This record gives sequence, C-alpha cells and structure tokens, in this order.
Amino acid sequence: MNFKKLKTTFEFTRNLFTTGAISETSREVEVEICSKLPKGDHKIIVEYGMGHGNITREILKNISPTSKVYAFEVNERFCQHVQEEIQDGRLVIINDSAEHVRELVKENAVDAFIASIPFTFLSNEVGQKIIQDSYDMLSADGYYSQVLYTRFNYKKFVRIFDECSITKIPNIPTEYIYHCKKLSSHE
Repeated sequence: MNFKKLKTTFEFTRNLFTTGAISETSREVEVEICSKLPKGDHKIIVEYGMGHGNITREILKNISPTSKVYAFEVNERFCQHVQEEIQDGRLVIINDSAEHVRELVKENAVDAFIASIPFTFLSNEVGQKIIQDSYDMLSADGYYSQVLYTRFNYKKFVRIFDECSITKIPNIPTEYIYHCKKLSSHE
C-alpha cells in the first residue's frame, strides 16, 4: 500500500462518522454511480459527500463544458484537498451539510444528484429531509444515485421516488448503488 493510499485510509477512518467509509470508493462504484448522469449542455449536478473527489472527477469527466457541479462536503480538510487537486471552473465546493441544499443551491432545477453520504449515521429526520428536498429539487426524469454499504435504507428512497433500483458492487465491503428516478408528471 503506497503512502498516499495509507494517508487517505487513515483520514477516512478518522472521520468515519461523517464519511461513513474507511476508504475511497472503487473505480467500479465511480463509473456505476455516474451512469445515469444526463447528457447535454447546461446541466446542474449536486454531489453529496465529495470526500477526496474521486466521484467528483468522474462527474466532471461525464458532463458538458457548460454544466455545473455543486459538491457538498462537511469535512473542511477534504474541501481544501479537492480545491487544491481539482482545478475546474464547473465545480463549486460547498463546505456544508446536504441538509442545507435548498438554501445553498439556487438553481431552478437540479438534473441529477450523486450521493455518498452515510444515512446510517444521520438522524431519521435529517435523512428524510435530504431525500425529500432532493426529490423536490430534481427535474422530471432526473436521477438521484446513492452509494451505501447496505440495503437497509432502500425503503426510505422507495417511499419518495417514483422508480428505484439497486446495483450490487461485490467489493469488500459490498457496496450498493441506489438509482432513484423522478418521473414526469404525465407518466
């Protein structure tokens, strides 16, 4: 294990209750969680739980030059790290909790949400608020994609979103990607 990976693992473990992870996401998760990103110009993407920016890089790789990413992260050190590592005018780093998305993202609609926040460590009220606010802000036919280590929270998403599916990524530990869609009102 190289020094950078060891340092990253230490940082994630030290912040386990805010990151919900002991290491960065795998390449397989990065690709799968971004698989539902919308194509086209002027798209608005919100990321919850930016961490060290692995998923952020994949989002930026998959969106147009005219699109924008609002990346939420509660850990100030992670925000500083990404600010230094990723120089991209489409990225807006927000050092705050996803529960404040309505106040901090003033776009008319969000085209997709990508999330890696640990619902296990959030109160039920905060978790429900984040899911409901995300649904309310999401444009029709948009996706909310979430990575978690368990299927336990799936019911919370099914209660709010119109369509939900789970993709299992057989890592150690196993990771699950929830893809949750908001349908157009005419469907």
